[in-house]
Amino acid sequence: MTLSRRAFLGSTLLAGGVPSSLFRQPMPYALVLGVVQDGGLPQAGCYSERCERARLGPPRYVASLAIVVPEAERFYLVDASPDLAAQMDLIDEPAFRRRASARDPFDGIFLTHAHIGHYLGLAFLGREGLGMGPTPCYCSRSMERFLTDNGPWSLMVEEGRLDFVRIPLDRWTSVDGVFEVRMVPVPHRPEFSDTVAYLFRGSRQTLLYVPDIDSWEEWDRRVEDEVAGVDVALIDGTFYSGDEIPGRSVEDVPHPLIPHSMDLLQDVARTGSRVLFTHLNNTNPALDRGGAAEREIERRGFEVAREGLRIPL
Repeated sequence: MTLSRRAFLGSTLLAGGVPSSLFRQPMPYALVLGVVQDGGLPQAGCYSERCERARLGPPRYVASLAIVVPEAERFYLVDASPDLAAQMDLIDEPAFRRRASARDPFDGIFLTHAHIGHYLGLAFLGREGLGMGPTPCYCSRSMERFLTDNGPWSLMVEEGRLDFVRIPLDRWTSVDGVFEVRMVPVPHRPEFSDTVAYLFRGSRQTLLYVPDIDSWEEWDRRVEDEVAGVDVALIDGTFYSGDEIPGRSVEDVPHPLIPHSMDLLQDVARTGSRVLFTHLNNTNPALDRGGAAEREIERRGFEVAREGLRIPL
């Protein structure tokens, strides 16, 4: 095998002790900005031990992602949570901070649906907040109508801050030539809009993001197949057990329980796909670092997502 001059020089210098990081090109990655359910942690009116600990820090944020493309200095937001102002601080790329200071933080915003944790943060980007310029917004048609027909979001549309980009369901679409996205419908309470999940595909890995779904059985596809087809899956982990919210039925806020999801995906997790739980309710014991629930999740080969986690794409 003949080495190129660049490869030869690289191998020679590495042998001499030059750090390999000098030869790595900055590649796109997904950055976990938050992992808790829409109401946050601590949640309003919650004075449990878990919520009281959360008040003392470190902070936990509502489920959201950023897609970061360092070499191209491009940045994308996946769901705009009520914690957006603090979550933007987690994007520590100097180019992002320069752009945010110039009121141009994001090259695109992907929205899953119209429940409070997933779009309220848009308000901080509007006239009373950052005052961003025209920004591509990817979402379903019903989500687009919701934002267009209801204030204060409608003002952001009228002012041209949200520039809706319509992409087909269930088809890969290139985003600025740097990664691909596929929008997938999922069954979830449609009070204001329908709900979608996203797949993001870079040159190295494909990521599935499903923060909300009523049940895996109601989906028009097998979750096992969807997760087996990607490298990393961030999936709905809202509740660990069905008795977490006294005085309320989990059926009022349907989500698959974490043990049930692990049962369905056990073989997939064992054969290579990395599966992490996100969107955890304030009652979920899996939020307790090192607790019994998290230990069981890890024993079975799964993970609980954490703020600041970087996933290469």
